[in-house]
Amino acid sequence: MFIIQPSTVIVLTKMLKIITSTNRRAMEGLLRGNSVRLADAEVVARRILAGVRREGDRALVRYAKKFDGLDLVASGFEVSRKEIEAAYQQVPRGFVAALRVAARNIRSVARRQLPRGWQTRTTPGVTVSQIIRPLDRVVCYVPGGRFPLPSTVLMSVIPAQVAGVKEIVITSPRPAAAVLVTADFLGIKRIFRLGGAQAIAAFAFGTRRVPRTDKIVGPGNRFVAAAKKLIAGECGIDFVAGPSELVIAGARGRAEWIAADLIAQAEHDPDAVAILITPSRQLAVRVARAGMKILERLNLPVAEKALAGQGAIIVTRDLAEAIELVNRFAPEHLTLLDDAAKHLDRIESAGSIFLGDYSAVAAGDYASGTNHILPTGGVARLRGGLSAADFVKVVTTQRLSRAGLAGLRKSITTLANTEGLKAHAYSVDTRFSL
Repeated sequence: MFIIQPSTVIVLTKMLKIITSTNRRAMEGLLRGNSVRLADAEVVARRILAGVRREGDRALVRYAKKFDGLDLVASGFEVSRKEIEAAYQQVPRGFVAALRVAARNIRSVARRQLPRGWQTRTTPGVTVSQIIRPLDRVVCYVPGGRFPLPSTVLMSVIPAQVAGVKEIVITSPRPAAAVLVTADFLGIKRIFRLGGAQAIAAFAFGTRRVPRTDKIVGPGNRFVAAAKKLIAGECGIDFVAGPSELVIAGARGRAEWIAADLIAQAEHDPDAVAILITPSRQLAVRVARAGMKILERLNLPVAEKALAGQGAIIVTRDLAEAIELVNRFAPEHLTLLDDAAKHLDRIESAGSIFLGDYSAVAAGDYASGTNHILPTGGVARLRGGLSAADFVKVVTTQRLSRAGLAGLRKSITTLANTEGLKAHAYSVDTRFSL
């Protein structure tokens, strides 16, 4: 039943609640929801990290049995070549052909993202350059929950390959056949059966059977995200990539398409966030109705739970307020409907932006070429999605001639002496006194 009122709650349905932007309590709950869940997960993740640091492989065996129902002693920590070969018989016809199309587009974009070396002369006798060096070893985390995610293998491995990373390994608690085939298609040699916060700990600290890595990348549930956040001080991470988020903004659009995109993101995880922000009450009602019909037709219990918990349609005063709320959310995925796309220059924070009615978010999830490993929980305020640039070190060099150093000598020694760092000044002066 739909109840339309000019109050702070306009429509209440079984799955999608429709609220006005003036409902401060509801708005605060939507804005803070994922950060609260991540804080709760940190308590659990911290204990697991400590256990792996202390006990190494023994802790990994214990946690695998407890959380994933896996016997690592019997199965081994790594997937065998025989299992990989058998996986080819379990994927659908045309799967490898689909991988080729997606991989080509992802690789094309990744090549454009890679930082370039350069050289410049800042002043006579002083040459400064930038050189690019790849990381030695990275691990790509592939969730192994409800759905196989070969697309995540593509999104994490290909940018690392473009960057020239020397060793790329994959970890997934229950690597599906499609994941194994994708990894093999990309030439990956080592695939580990590790998941959850314990996998993050293993690759951050290293154990007897698990190599320590320079960086851990890839999405995961809130416990994976919490573990990555906690180990960031001693192992590189891409960013906190937790449960999926989508915000759609605009006043005009096809209700069924909008509802379908919201539900598509919601089916990822019960903690997923799916929100429409619109100044149109009519569109809000149509989308809510369309969403109910899709859920009844497709039978998606995970999506239903996510929409009931974190789904919403927010009705704003106007489109300008909708854009302001988008920037406050800093969503992982953002769709600007055709009427909102003209305001792209006002968007400050989003992981990846989809412009117009035909830019389905699922295209970016698989094959348009952009990366679907994106920051969540407001981290899009600080950076965009995973790229080839995440797998390299940008190193500066400088070469000064005697004349070049002489030209900077007074500035350097004045600044050094002002800071009280006399040895700094002396290190320059002595080159002209001996």
